[in-house]
Amino acid sequence: MKELKIITLILSIFFFTSDLKASVNQSKPLWKQVSELTCISNNAGVDDFGLGLLLQKKQIKKMISSYVGENDEFERQMLSGELDVELIPQGTLAERCRAAQSGFPAIYTPAGYGTEVAEGKETREFDGKMYVLEHAFKADFGFVKAWKGDAAGNLIFKGTARNFNPNMCGAAKITVAEVEELVPVGSLDPNQIHIPGIFIQRIFQGDFYEKRIEQLTVRQKN
Repeated sequence: MKELKIITLILSIFFFTSDLKASVNQSKPLWKQVSELTCISNNAGVDDFGLGLLLQKKQIKKMISSYVGENDEFERQMLSGELDVELIPQGTLAERCRAAQSGFPAIYTPAGYGTEVAEGKETREFDGKMYVLEHAFKADFGFVKAWKGDAAGNLIFKGTARNFNPNMCGAAKITVAEVEELVPVGSLDPNQIHIPGIFIQRIFQGDFYEKRIEQLTVRQKN
């Protein structure tokens, strides 16, 4: 984690509140040493958790996201101009991660053509349909959250954690995986592994997990 002192760009996963938390919440002394961060995440989680903690301390200078979500501080900083925000279609965000993972320099997507998203970007027609050229992300560090992993970096995700996490594995120079359970090499069934260890450079086991719900909706009593 000390490598974050020289960080310029982060890929960070926060899909609702189900993913990466311990690397921020439990490493506060190390995270306090970094600032001017550019974070790529579909949103910024909630105010007092994960990326929300870095936003509160003004340690993030730019967010590349697909929506604001339930983070009031994110919204406030964006509307006041304190935070540089680039909003892009969610599918485009996922595919720009996948392109970086696969070694592709860019992709063509129809999402955003004819809107502000496409302003200043190259466009091209394929089979009568217009597409926008989007470049793969270039990040120094990527942080992903998996259910289980082994010492070689092989990962298994659970449920909705398979949204952006797999795409972001290997999409940065160094990918750090946080797992709920870290097991010895050979303990995982090869048929159940979602991401092979070749994509992971750092791995650690987190703890004190709290499953938060952004909007609790329950059925009315009869």
